[in-house]
Amino acid sequence: MTNKKSKPNPAPQGSNLADNLLAVFKKNPSKTFNYKQLAHQVRLHKKHDRKIISDFLEYFLKSGKIIEVDRGKYKLTPVISYVTGILDFNSRGAAYLASDEFEDDVFISPKHVKNALHGDTVKVSLFAKRAKGQLEGEVVEVLKRAKMEFVGIVQVSPKFAFLVPDGTKIHVDIFIPLKDLNKAVNGQKAIAEITEWEEGTKNPIGKIKKVLGWPGENDAEMDAILVEIGFPLEFSKKALDESNKISDKITKADLVARRDFRKITTFTIDPYDAKDFDDALSYQKLPNGNIEVGVHIADVSHYLKPETALDDEAYYRGTSVYLVDRVIPMLPEKLSNNLCSLRPHEEKLCFSAVFELNDDAKVVKEWFGRTVIYSDRRFTYEEAQEVIETGKGDLSEEIKVMDKLAKKMRKELFRNGAIGFEKAEVKFKLDEHGMPIDVYVKENKDSNKLIEEYMLLANKRVAEFIGKSKGKDGEPKRTFVYRVHDVPVTDKLNNFAAFANKFGYKIHTKTNKEISNSLNKLMNDVHGKKEQNVLEQLAIRTMSKAIYTTENIGHYGLAFDYYTHFTSPIRRYPDVMVHRLLEHYLKGGKSVDKDYYENACKHSSHKEMKATEAERNSIKYKQVQFLQNKKGQVFEGLISGVTEWGMYVELIENKCEGMVRLRDIDDDFYAFDEKNYCLIGTRKKKKFTLGDTVFVKIKSTDLARKQIDFLLVKKEI
Repeated sequence: MTNKKSKPNPAPQGSNLADNLLAVFKKNPSKTFNYKQLAHQVRLHKKHDRKIISDFLEYFLKSGKIIEVDRGKYKLTPVISYVTGILDFNSRGAAYLASDEFEDDVFISPKHVKNALHGDTVKVSLFAKRAKGQLEGEVVEVLKRAKMEFVGIVQVSPKFAFLVPDGTKIHVDIFIPLKDLNKAVNGQKAIAEITEWEEGTKNPIGKIKKVLGWPGENDAEMDAILVEIGFPLEFSKKALDESNKISDKITKADLVARRDFRKITTFTIDPYDAKDFDDALSYQKLPNGNIEVGVHIADVSHYLKPETALDDEAYYRGTSVYLVDRVIPMLPEKLSNNLCSLRPHEEKLCFSAVFELNDDAKVVKEWFGRTVIYSDRRFTYEEAQEVIETGKGDLSEEIKVMDKLAKKMRKELFRNGAIGFEKAEVKFKLDEHGMPIDVYVKENKDSNKLIEEYMLLANKRVAEFIGKSKGKDGEPKRTFVYRVHDVPVTDKLNNFAAFANKFGYKIHTKTNKEISNSLNKLMNDVHGKKEQNVLEQLAIRTMSKAIYTTENIGHYGLAFDYYTHFTSPIRRYPDVMVHRLLEHYLKGGKSVDKDYYENACKHSSHKEMKATEAERNSIKYKQVQFLQNKKGQVFEGLISGVTEWGMYVELIENKCEGMVRLRDIDDDFYAFDEKNYCLIGTRKKKKFTLGDTVFVKIKSTDLARKQIDFLLVKKEI
């Protein structure tokens, strides 16, 4: 890279060429160009032209007009002096700023993060020069704190105390005056709230809000996971008071303009330990031989009114959170487990999507609106599966016909290009103290798929009902909340295709249909094989993330042009928004404020991501607990991830994952080959590749960090 302290040489001759070259950069301010790309842009293709362009690049570089982001790659120097965004810290105290205003992440060194914390929205001053191609800056103002409450271990001294945060991305301890310990004692796990942090001081000042318990106690650790992610442990008093005042009686006024399904056979199918039942199915055979299926969803919006404390809290939470041993509901128990739960032998208010299906499972007619139902039977998935397999039991005829139609819908789904990802779901058997005594993988059987198909049908048809209505300009007439899934990132997909090819699986990437057909064939071919989980997880990582938005781009994974979430308003706030919007448009309402709903979609997507993180952390914690007394035992595993500091290994027997660190592999010095997902010995050229089978023994477990370390052992052990 050019020495930035040297003075610029005089400008080379050829002002027109200079203007043309600068115009290329200015027209594409966030794009990087090398010599060949620039030569093509200004149409200079002779050998001696290279010297001319190189001279201009040298001049532009030294005069500060462009920057060299990598060897031989140049970009226009940003004119933005300040940028706002969200900070993502690493464990060393440095941070990266992600901003909608700028394409690249901005590096913030530890000495320049000031009083900012992980997740904060901040204003950053950009430095004029880059170091090693990385744009750098300094925090000048914290605009919004991501959170003010943190979980950690209390350390008490005679004159003062600190809370040492659990999170590896929180780089400071919180000073706690002894008067604000709130009965916390040394070594306990607690929640501290930051109350003050003067600029220029090293540590924030806080107070202990709640003592969670001792490290290692199940309830303390599960609560800590929730608080660390930013989910409240309790509902506000105002929200609870509002929920308690809601009548549990259905009145005549409640039934006005509702379609009555109380005399039509209706049932639910849910997990055996479910407490909230937000969907039910009704069945009746029509005189013309077709089947009418009602997808009945709890009418949460009947009880949850806008501009109330209850709605504000549901919006803030965004979703229910499912940890290994508990559910943290989006709504208070009176709503989630009582009023809105479609319990058997009780009349319930619903919002429904009703379909007339012919024998080919094609929709002949559809209807959307508010209903009242009476559930005749509650099935667990296991009970419904037994009916499907034996043809005997309660409502056997209804379930058998609905299963047949569901299988036809599923076949059509894949024929149209949907991708059948079935990621292994790890479950635990716990003792009375919450300690894991067994780990197993949940099976997804026909009873699960039956429910899934009718939920997909309702979600899809509701989205089509609203989204297909276009204005005179061809744009959608009405703002709506969609669940979208973008096409795969090309580079990731190509890398995955190359990796899968090493196992003998061919991924065709020319068209979306070829991609989906290849991935579905892969899912079928790997089923039951050792490499199944590794390839499935890697395939999922190549996919884009599904999000909520008002900008419909379709759902790639399901091969739907229109898709939304309508079927789970007890546990997902976007579904509540969909119910409100659908009711508004059914009554002839005009299109609503798009900006408001787009912001709500972004918030919901963020909360969903955080809930997933909490769920994964609880699984990881229980995996560490399960293995902590098995030190020295040998297990067979698959290499599930490869990094510059080691390789992750997933144990075949119980799906627990840990790391073999490079420093613990002593037979060679290994280098990380990112492109080929492997570690290569520099002397012996031995390879450890993603998907390889290895034998490991447990070296150590760290509950606080949720980490398992393995050591490689020889197969003969």
